[in-house]
Amino acid sequence: MASNETGNTNLLRQLRAFCHAAQTGSISKAAERLQLSQPSVSLQIQALEKHLDTLLFERSGPRIRLTPAGDLLLEMAHPLVDGFNRLTDTFAARLGTVQNGPLDIASGEATLLYLLPDAVQKFSSQFPQIDLKLHNVTGQDGMAKLRADEVDFAVGSMLDVPDDVVYHPIFDFKPALITCKGHPLESKKHIKLEDLSPYGLILPPRHLSTWSQVDLVFQQHGVPYDVVLEVGGWEVIKQYVEQGLGISIVTSVCLRGFENLSVRNMDDYFPTRSYGVVMRRGKFLSPQAKQFLQLLDKDFFARQSEPPPARVRRKQSDADLITHL
Repeated sequence: MASNETGNTNLLRQLRAFCHAAQTGSISKAAERLQLSQPSVSLQIQALEKHLDTLLFERSGPRIRLTPAGDLLLEMAHPLVDGFNRLTDTFAARLGTVQNGPLDIASGEATLLYLLPDAVQKFSSQFPQIDLKLHNVTGQDGMAKLRADEVDFAVGSMLDVPDDVVYHPIFDFKPALITCKGHPLESKKHIKLEDLSPYGLILPPRHLSTWSQVDLVFQQHGVPYDVVLEVGGWEVIKQYVEQGLGISIVTSVCLRGFENLSVRNMDDYFPTRSYGVVMRRGKFLSPQAKQFLQLLDKDFFARQSEPPPARVRRKQSDADLITHL
């Protein structure tokens, strides 16, 4: 009996080492996360390969890659290891309590500024014992943290969804043209895309999706445009537009209604942008993660049980649209 218990304990350690190595692509990084020595992690993985009589990694210098057998084992083992690691939290959840524990959320600056403050305030008030950590990251860095299980989920906007993640849109925001007060476009009753051409645009950096969307629309309509300033952050863009340095196309998520700007709806030309929750496919959600998601959207889990065609995004009310547009 004792030997079986010892064997099961060793197997769990080996699977945990394997999962961390697979997620990070590195024995040394796995060792850092597990707070073990690199040789110890290597020995655990070698013992697991011997136990299963199969090669789990292709080794090439410091980098490792999963073999097909390794891919299969990761798919089977990760939910088990993750579930065991969160056993205490899961037990507390089944008892109807969320006592303590960490909650890590990845988001970009716009989401942190405009979408999350209310939910964070409510959550911190209801669960002061939870160690809530917000990671201000770009989309690429956020995806890396998701895949490495360094965060529970991300909140933001996604255009292209990789196969290994799931995107649950919650909010929709319309595109808007912003200009300074007294700008010639302010007096036009109907604004066409061609009307923007004579005026310089202020846009986020070229590598971000907003630039690509704006460029695509102008290209599709054969309308020339000029970017006079490239700058990161909606707040900075709004400030420069207020000063008359250019005009911009923004997502209405960043408009609060008190800016000294002229704002016009541009959804005849530019697509509506959704914001929602991004999770690694098959991710086990802790009780605290579930509580936060329900604060963000009270129907979140009810909508996840619906078939895809019936799933409906929660849209802003007309009153909200007045604030944002």
